[in-house]
Amino acid sequence: MTPSYLSHFELREPPFSKELSDSDLWMPPSKLSLVDELCEALHQRASVVLVGEPGVGKTCVLRALRQRLPQAGFRLTYCHNATLGRRDFYRQLCLALGLTPSATAAAVFYAVTTHIEQLGQERLHPVFLLDEAHLLHQDVLDHLHILLNYQWDSKALLSLILVGLPELDSRLSRRHNRSLYSRLHTRLRIEPLTPEDTAEYLRVRLSRAGCQRELFASDAAAMLHEAASGALRDIDRLATSALREATRRKKKLVERDILARILDAEAATPLERP
Repeated sequence: MTPSYLSHFELREPPFSKELSDSDLWMPPSKLSLVDELCEALHQRASVVLVGEPGVGKTCVLRALRQRLPQAGFRLTYCHNATLGRRDFYRQLCLALGLTPSATAAAVFYAVTTHIEQLGQERLHPVFLLDEAHLLHQDVLDHLHILLNYQWDSKALLSLILVGLPELDSRLSRRHNRSLYSRLHTRLRIEPLTPEDTAEYLRVRLSRAGCQRELFASDAAAMLHEAASGALRDIDRLATSALREATRRKKKLVERDILARILDAEAATPLERP
């Protein structure tokens, strides 16, 4: 069913949906510079760790990287299930690469490393992107530096991008993980949006949905930014709720009192316990 706020505000589509093509992503200059740094690192065949709080746009940066990275020279493989043990992790990697997983851990590892070497012969640089990497089992972390070691550690045939919450940095910096951490030469952190970024984000997303006027009063946009702590995911959720509430109240502008009502309702709703 079409949300009523679309017709109320004359919008073609939900403006804050995550269902966007890579080419339609909007990012502030700070996040675009992160994409530039990621591309530069991969062109130098380096490995990367990228950390940030939940919802600040890590996935957006990775999608922009996928859009920017030339397919002619790179093979990007995305792995999102970080909670597997070492053998199952490599089996998942095999499947993502289009390989048939073998029965033993040694055979699976051999299949992956052989495939990487074959890609190198074809002048394709493989990039393994490991999302939610703060959840990786220790036995996987213990082994990843071996995956980066080719021809007596003289060839960079593979780049790893480890992406996760800030605690990933803490885990990697432990003495136990120094063999891997020392190979992650590019270490990046993604920060929340600034208030100006949030206001521009609201305008861009609404414009792409067909709205050519301001729907959020400036003080409401500032309150929204503060409530979301500059996290894109929370901005999307709160902005959508604000549009719904404004529609119920037959308002054509989201003002501060509407947002305050939403935040009060959220504060009064008890968190669900598992």
